[in-house]
Amino acid sequence: MNCTEKKVYTVMEIVDMLGISRSVAYSLVRNNPPFRVLKIGDTYRIPKESFDHWFETGKPDNARADD
Repeated sequence: MNCTEKKVYTVMEIVDMLGISRSVAYSLVRNNPPFRVLKIGDTYRIPKESFDHWFETGKPDNARADD
């Protein structure tokens, strides 16, 4: 695997991908998100694999075991 391959998204990248406002994106990552969220200090990072699974299937990341 290439070391420069992106493994996480920022909240602003989620804003751009979903076409939602910054405040809606922060609400999504703070309030029972359907994908994993890492809080590092004052910032949030969303693991790409978890977000992409939710985005492509519409299922929460924890539903993968049921696939």
